[in-house]
Amino acid sequence: MLSKRSKWIGVLVLAAWIGSGVAWLSTSRSGANDAPIALRVSLSTRELRVVQNGKTVVTYGVAVGRPSHPTPTGAFRTGDIEWNPAWTPPPVAWAAKKHYEPPGAAANPMQGVKIYFRAPYYFIHGTNNPGSIGEAASHGCLRMVPEDAKELARRIEAAGGNVPLTISP
Repeated sequence: MLSKRSKWIGVLVLAAWIGSGVAWLSTSRSGANDAPIALRVSLSTRELRVVQNGKTVVTYGVAVGRPSHPTPTGAFRTGDIEWNPAWTPPPVAWAAKKHYEPPGAAANPMQGVKIYFRAPYYFIHGTNNPGSIGEAASHGCLRMVPEDAKELARRIEAAGGNVPLTISP
């Protein structure tokens, strides 16, 4: 016959096991519907929409990847946000002769903010070439006017810092 202590230990182990299953289900099922906002990008119209409660609350123009360096499509989540980032050329052929640019430098292509969405090289960021907005001009990133990029980053931070991003052709 089991002692009272053995029964209580059994109950506690069972409760812990059930609790971990409930926690796993709640985190694994969270998705776009649970997020306060979602981001939708159309590469064809070159627009980024912020959607809240099923309605577009703001639309921004973006520059997208050129045909030789397309912006990836699919479902992502925003990641780290770097304010006033430096730019270090990535270890790829197109950047071989480029040089490090410190934060705020006029030649820094990442003006104001950098929002990760597909590490290590794909971001939403401000640009030092605002005339490229609406064009297929980047190396795969989504470029925005610096003030728009900073406003978007503040919206993402206010929504918890990690929001769904869908990029469609």
